[in-house]
Amino acid sequence: MTQQLTGPRIPAANGKADRLIVFCHGYGADGNDLVSLGQHWQRALPTAAFSCPHAPERCTMSPMGYQWFPITRMQPEEMLRGVERAAPILNAFIDSELARLNLDASRLALVGFSQGTMMSLHVGLRRATPPAAIVGFSGTLPGPEKLLAEIVGRPPVLLTHGDADEMIPVQAMFLAANGLGKAGVTARWHVSRGIGHGIGPDSLDLAGQFLSDAFAGKLATKPENAPCAWPELAATS
Repeated sequence: MTQQLTGPRIPAANGKADRLIVFCHGYGADGNDLVSLGQHWQRALPTAAFSCPHAPERCTMSPMGYQWFPITRMQPEEMLRGVERAAPILNAFIDSELARLNLDASRLALVGFSQGTMMSLHVGLRRATPPAAIVGFSGTLPGPEKLLAEIVGRPPVLLTHGDADEMIPVQAMFLAANGLGKAGVTARWHVSRGIGHGIGPDSLDLAGQFLSDAFAGKLATKPENAPCAWPELAATS
């Protein structure tokens, strides 16, 4: 039996939800860590429901928090094994939330931070019905060498990263964008200047607009075999 995840939820601010945004938190945190993002985006996305599950395991390095999978060292093989093991649990949660809200699977977006970005990218690109969008803050792309053989859909993706990130260097974002581009995924990106392992206000606002545009069908997709990611998204004041 697949483990059932729990965590905070935010109902749609304006009537019945017509879209669902699922947050995947980072290593050692919990679902409450990203609730404020949903609250921030409610004005731009008043008909969105937000679900913020706690990852399935207590964190080995931070017992008060949770992990999608253990991290003993930041090795690509370990990251890939971890997301593959946790993917069925996250997929089951997503399916149950869509059913609870009576929403089609196309009305989904995934938003991840750090380890949650790894989960969002891995799961979102392999779902039978692709999500409307994937947003990844301060993360990496596990197993880029396997993606082309396993990818099911190519939703628009936004990656953002702080250039002062001391946990996962900003170069990881560029490697992820390149790996996505090689698999034909529309991978936009943005660097938050002076931001460490966190989410800059410019990235937060860009992501909210990106999600709004994605659900409205305003984001063009890149040709399937295009080799490069799209240019950087610029924050506007």
